[in-house]
Amino acid sequence: MNRKLRTEKFTPCPVDDGDELYPNGIFVFNITKMAQFIADNGISCEEVLVSDFSRGSSKWKEDYVESVNITNPVIVAEIAPGRYNVIDGNHRMEKARRLGLEKLMAYRLGPELHMQFLTTEQGYLAYVDYWNSKLKAAKRL
Repeated sequence: MNRKLRTEKFTPCPVDDGDELYPNGIFVFNITKMAQFIADNGISCEEVLVSDFSRGSSKWKEDYVESVNITNPVIVAEIAPGRYNVIDGNHRMEKARRLGLEKLMAYRLGPELHMQFLTTEQGYLAYVDYWNSKLKAAKRL
């Protein structure tokens, strides 16, 4: 997607006790509600290349890496135009790397879909500005 995002009326995604959140700086996504939306709406998944994603944190919970089920798709979100980040499933991605797998199943979400799971209006406004600044920078290249 290479079009400018516009700010619209935004209602932050509610956070209930026990919800899993993914903080990425000022952007905080409600993963629990996002995963439920994916399941409820039959969003399809696709193969992604493990090598397309950085290792992220080097602070892996080793016991957890060993126990994760890599057949469960990860969630990747288009955080900037054409750039996707793993926002759910970093341990699964790491396990796939360690096993030497080239591909993993993933839900690939564009901004219109994943933005609705931001938990604050401040994060939403910052995200729109961030996205648009990346578009502007790409046009200058």
